[in-house]
This record gives sequence, C-alpha cells and structure tokens, in this order.
Amino acid sequence: FYDEYNAVLDMDAKYYLDTIKTVFQDYALPNGTWEVAGKLVKPQDIQKTALLTIEGELDDISGSGQTRSAHGLCLGIPKTDKDHYEVAGAGHYGIFAGRRWRDKVYPKIKSFVRDHQPAQRKTKARLPKLDAK
Repeated sequence: FYDEYNAVLDMDAKYYLDTIKTVFQDYALPNGTWEVAGKLVKPQDIQKTALLTIEGELDDISGSGQTRSAHGLCLGIPKTDKDHYEVAGAGHYGIFAGRRWRDKVYPKIKSFVRDHQPAQRKTKARLPKLDAK
C-alpha cells in the first residue's frame, strides 16, 4: 500500500508545485487562463470524446463535486456522452486501488468505455494476399 501511496514522492518538485499553483491556487482551468505550450486550454471546445468523472464519497483530498465540475466546463460534449460516478464508501486512494477499485470503479470505467466506442464495422477487414513462393 505505502509503496504505491508514496510514489508521488518520485515526482519532480517543480512539476508538483507548478501543478498545485495552476490547479488549486490560480484556478486556471475554470478561470480560462490555463496555457499549455503557449496555447489556451479550452475544455468547451472538446466535442469528440465521452466524459466520465469519478469521486469517492469519503474523499479527504478532492472536495465533493470537484471532478463533477468538469461537466460544466466541457460544454461541447453532449449530455448523453457524460456520466458521473460517486463511489460509495471510497476515500481518495480507494478509487484508484484495492477492493473498491476492482469491484466498483474498474467495472464502471470498462462499461463506460465499451458503451462509448464508435460503431464497429460490420465487415471484417480483408488481409492482403501473399505471393506463394
């Protein structure tokens, strides 16, 4: 447990502190001021993907509603392609590892991804013929 939990200690300090500042102090994403590689991040322009947000009911790190707020930022995604899942009884770490991950979160993600795949082709692709030598 602690090997995985403490893995963030391997993260570069500058990256970690920049992330804290950008996300939690400047609120750059909801304020519309987040730039990556000189380009403004515009979640409202996202259109060709589905969105699943997940929170733990007992999360003591991310506040309730924090991930759900992405739904309001990603206005270009149709409501039919959005879902939110609050994991009953899970804390922050529990949505990423352990029994609740295996029994609740992973099956939800797997189902969501499967349900939002583009329609599969009805015919199988033909393999090219090989010369017999």
